[in-house]
Amino acid sequence: MLPIIGITCSADDSANRFFLSRDYVQAVVKAGGIPVILPPGGIDPEMLVSSLDGLLLSGGGDIDPLFFNEEPLPITGDVDPERDLFEIKVTQLALECRLPVLGICRGMQVLNVAAGGTVSQDISLKIAKPLKHNQQAPRWYPTHSITVKKETRAAHIMGEGVQRVNSYHHQVIGDLAPGFIISATASDGAEEIIECTKNTYWVVGVQFHPENMWRHNSSFLRLFSCFVRHSF
Repeated sequence: MLPIIGITCSADDSANRFFLSRDYVQAVVKAGGIPVILPPGGIDPEMLVSSLDGLLLSGGGDIDPLFFNEEPLPITGDVDPERDLFEIKVTQLALECRLPVLGICRGMQVLNVAAGGTVSQDISLKIAKPLKHNQQAPRWYPTHSITVKKETRAAHIMGEGVQRVNSYHHQVIGDLAPGFIISATASDGAEEIIECTKNTYWVVGVQFHPENMWRHNSSFLRLFSCFVRHSF
C-alpha cells in the first residue's frame, strides 16, 4: 500500500472554493505517495491525522500573528484564521504521532509556530539588507543561493554547500522552535531550511518551493522522495 500524504490547501471565501497548485500533487505522486487534499473546517483533526502516513504543509498567505502572541503590523498581509487554526492543530497532532512532516514556504512557518516558535512579520524587521525573496521570474527558476550545513538531514538529501532556490515570501522564521535546528540559510541570513533534531522524526521545513523545481533539478525530487519513503 502506498503512503497517504495529506496536503493542506488555501481557501477563497469570495469564490466559495478551496485551491492548491497541482505541482504539490504531482510531486507527491512522482515520489510514490497518494496525495489527499486537506481542506480546513468541518473535519476532526484527530480523525484526519490518524488516517495519514505523512503531512505536507503547502504555501500560502501570512499567519495571523495572534497564533504566535504578537499584534499585527501594517506589513502583514491577508490572513485566514480558519486555515491557521486547522493547520497548526493538524501539525501539532502529526508531531505528537511522529508522522513525517514537510513544510513548504508558509508551511515551514506553520511548522515552526506549531512547535513553539514565531514568525518575523516581514524580513526587513529581522534582516537589515535582505535579498530579493519575492522573485519576478518563472516559478521553477532558482534566483538566489542558500548554503546547506554539513551533517544535517538537508545535506544528506540535497547535498551540503551552496544550492540555488526559488523564492516567494516576505516573512521569515522569528524565534526557532525548541527541538529544531537551522540547516540552511541564504546569504543574507534568512533561514531557508529547518529540521527536527530528534532522530526518530522526519520533520523538515523549507522556505523555498521545491514543488515547482523538481522537474528541473533532481535534488528537489529527492526531498519529496525521502519524505514519502519515511511515510511508509
